[in-house]
Amino acid sequence: MAESSSPALAYDTAFDPQTGTAVSIRGGLQRITAPNGGPYTFTGTNSFIVGHDSVGLIDPGPTAASHREALLAAIGGRKLEAIFLTHTHKDHSASAAAWRKATGAPLWFAGPHRLSRPPRLLEINALARECDWGLSPDRMFFDGESFEVGGVGLTAVGTPGHCANHLCFGITGTGWMLSGDHVMGWNSTLVAVPDGSMADYLASLRKVIELPYSRYIPSHGGEIADGPMYARALLAHRELRNRQIIEAVNSGAQSVGALLERIYPTLKPALRIAAGLTLRAHIEYLEASGAIGTRRGPFRLRLLPA
Repeated sequence: MAESSSPALAYDTAFDPQTGTAVSIRGGLQRITAPNGGPYTFTGTNSFIVGHDSVGLIDPGPTAASHREALLAAIGGRKLEAIFLTHTHKDHSASAAAWRKATGAPLWFAGPHRLSRPPRLLEINALARECDWGLSPDRMFFDGESFEVGGVGLTAVGTPGHCANHLCFGITGTGWMLSGDHVMGWNSTLVAVPDGSMADYLASLRKVIELPYSRYIPSHGGEIADGPMYARALLAHRELRNRQIIEAVNSGAQSVGALLERIYPTLKPALRIAAGLTLRAHIEYLEASGAIGTRRGPFRLRLLPA
C-alpha cells in the first residue's frame, strides 16, 4: 500500500490545446491536438511530430480531415520515416492505416490489439468498438528497445494496463517521456477489463516511477513537470480506491452499483460508466489477491467479504 507521505493527487485541467496548431514542445518535438475532445479524451488526442530534417509521426489520431491537414502542414516537405503508436485505441490509431497507405511510411507499435486476459463466458468487452483490432505493425516494438527517428533517439517503455499493448516513449538524453494514456495530468486513466488490467497498470506505474524520466508528455492534456511524483500520486489514489472497495464490501456493498453510490455519490452521469468499468478492474485485482470474494453468475457479479 502507498505510504502516508505519498503526494496528494491534483488534476490540471487548465491546458490550452491550440487545436490544429503545431506547438513546439522542445527541439525536435511538436504537438498537434486533434478536434476530438470529449468526456474521455479531454481536449482531444495529442499527435506528435518528432525529428528534424526527417520526422516520425506518433499517434496520428482520428480521421478528421482538418487534423490530417494540420499534421501535413507541420511535417512540411520533410520525409516521414515512420508512423508509431502508443497503443491501438481508435482515438490514437484510427488514421494510422490511411497514413501508411498514403505515404508509404511503415507503422511501428507493440503488436496487434489484444485483450489483457481471455474473456469469461458471456463477458462483454465494453471497449471493443474503440479498439483497432485489424491493425498490424510493420515493426513490433519490445520493452526497452531503442531506435532513432529524424535524428532523435527514443526508447520504447512497455506499460500495459490501460490496454495490453500500451507503450510510452522516452526521449534519449532529455529526461522527457511521451506517456501516452498511461499517465495523464487531467484525469486518472481508464482501466476496463478484459481490455485492460489493474494489476498490469499498477505494476507499470511503479515501473515508470523508477525510470530516469522526470517530465511526462501525455496523449491528452498538458505536460507534467514532475512525472514521477504525479505517478506516485496516481498510485496512491488507486491504492486508496482498493481500500475503499474492501471497506465497502465488508460493510455490506454487494454490487458495482452499490460501490458507485458509496464511492462516487456526486459523479456526473457521463462519467459513471467509466467509473463502473474501472471499479470492475479494481474488483478483479482485489479478488485475485484474496482481499474480497465474488460470486459470478451469467448476468450478475456479487461481491463478498474475503
